[in-house]
Amino acid sequence: MSVLIVGSTALDSIKTPKAENPRLLGGSASHAAVAASFFSPVKMVGVVGNDFPKAYLKLYRKHRIDLAGLQIQEGKTFHWSGEYEVNMNNRRTLATELGVFEHFSPSLPDGHKSTPYVLLANIAPALQHHVLDQMWKPKFVIADTMDLWLNIALDDLLRLLKRIDALVLNDSEARQLTKTDNIVEAVRIIHKMGPRHVIIKKGEHGSILSNKDGLFMCPAYPLKQVKDPTGAGDSFVGALIGYLTANRGPVEKNLRRAMVHGSVVASFCCEGFGLTKTTQVRRKEILGRVRELEKLTRF
Repeated sequence: MSVLIVGSTALDSIKTPKAENPRLLGGSASHAAVAASFFSPVKMVGVVGNDFPKAYLKLYRKHRIDLAGLQIQEGKTFHWSGEYEVNMNNRRTLATELGVFEHFSPSLPDGHKSTPYVLLANIAPALQHHVLDQMWKPKFVIADTMDLWLNIALDDLLRLLKRIDALVLNDSEARQLTKTDNIVEAVRIIHKMGPRHVIIKKGEHGSILSNKDGLFMCPAYPLKQVKDPTGAGDSFVGALIGYLTANRGPVEKNLRRAMVHGSVVASFCCEGFGLTKTTQVRRKEILGRVRELEKLTRF
């Protein structure tokens, strides 16, 4: 089986107190697709300009990512520039240049429409709806979101929640969506909005899953040094759905272990700028950290 991933493809310029790296491969779809590719075949849908480096296209292909759904248009690729503080939980956006992404309309090749597993990475809810309108009864759909869409596209997002199986968002977004500071209460409210599975990301403190089997606390892999957390959340959910796609049986059977694999791949993302570390990782290194997490959390 394969997974369809739709989201942003971008060039990221990232500055930290120790280093600065311009025009790195980035975007929600890029991070998620590379992460998923460690476990299953990936079909990625996005848009780039004709300034997009050929080396990055080659990098996608190195990970056997199907680029039939990647649009290459006349104009500039979406560019984001951001700066992190010493505490890397804090960052500020320096510039956002949408380029060809401003008028992006995901168009699925016929061969993509029957893909059983779908990740609607972080893009506008209206575009996520547009993708689902083209799909032929997918087995499992997971969507990511962010505070921007809660502020400017809440109605579209609420309609989307009735069409998906799982929602991923961070703890502050969960509080904003549900108007409660209690995360346990927040997931209960979100379930009533539609999704059977709710995953709350808590950054360096891991993530929380809620579904019919109850709550599951997934730890983050402990790192001695973080170089750049950009894309870690996208890597987490990408690896998660890649693992689900690769393993037989009901989603509920594999979801907790999928989250652990997502946590591990996200840890590699944080150890390099952009996708520089993730694209160099080998599967055996991922499995090694999964075993370490199992030892750390068993009691």
